[in-house]
Amino acid sequence: MNLLEQIINESTKRNKTIVLPEAHDERVIKAGYQLHQKKICNIILLGNEQKILDDASKLNVGLTGIKIINPVKSELYPKFCDIYFNLRKEKGITPDKAKESMKSVLFFGAMMVREGLADGFVGGSASPTADVMRAGIHCVGMPEGISIVSSFFLMVWPDKVLGFADCAVVPNPTDVQLADIAISTADNYKKLVGEEPRVAMLSFSTKGSAEHELVDKVKNATKMVLQKRPDLKVDGELQFDAAVVEKVGKSKAPGSEIAGKANVLIFPDLNAGNIGYKIAQRIGGAEAVGPIVQGLKKPVFDLSRGCSVDDIVNTSAIAALMAEEANGNLQGQHI
Repeated sequence: MNLLEQIINESTKRNKTIVLPEAHDERVIKAGYQLHQKKICNIILLGNEQKILDDASKLNVGLTGIKIINPVKSELYPKFCDIYFNLRKEKGITPDKAKESMKSVLFFGAMMVREGLADGFVGGSASPTADVMRAGIHCVGMPEGISIVSSFFLMVWPDKVLGFADCAVVPNPTDVQLADIAISTADNYKKLVGEEPRVAMLSFSTKGSAEHELVDKVKNATKMVLQKRPDLKVDGELQFDAAVVEKVGKSKAPGSEIAGKANVLIFPDLNAGNIGYKIAQRIGGAEAVGPIVQGLKKPVFDLSRGCSVDDIVNTSAIAALMAEEANGNLQGQHI
């Protein structure tokens, strides 16, 4: 059983609810049907109910048992408008702007996650990343102590799974942001892979072999991770080979419990991260699962606009597995 099969299998045990906001997209309807039929998670579709049902009929897809909500016709709409206004009024949002924002399926779906009516959100098949992230940041927000929304990949080989971050979102993180990316990735690696994270903070230097302000950033970030989360196993700065090759690790960083054994690799910037994961994927033969958005209080995941139905299904399963317990449940309610 490969990693995605394990994630899907585990998610069926969680009874989570995922909102798919872009149900005007046929791929989303097909994915919602598959997720429901395979009992991976409960599904909420957002949009015009009659159009969604008509589209499903044309696709020969049954939506019995799937909740469909039209945001502007829902009894939740005025409540969500008030909540959003109160959240953002100090940022200049007026009541009218709040009402306009809540007409968006992205903002409405993110607010459902905030209010515990869904455990996670998977969108972006028909929307720019910036719009999805704005809805997540404005409505769900970041947990205390985390300063940045970032992403990670699970790089899957037949004999191992490594976490790579950040490879898709943050171009040039500060030392504080880099520390928070490491913490978020370590926690999510454990949730999805089930192994204790061993975090390597990557650099072109190992333990003072070079001096440069870029190395200092990684050193500072490593210290911050240790201060904020002393329970995590983390070391840096480490070169890539010192992090993953045991013989090299023993030579370059003797005494390190991470060197040569790292399973979570934190790149110093987006240049390194994006290039690194693509080398691992295209030349190294790894399957790249992601990018998976992290750094929000609850899962709000962004899809590529070129995503497949399988991508939506797999991302929803990951969201279900990463979700904490929801505070509410829409099953059986008429909204």
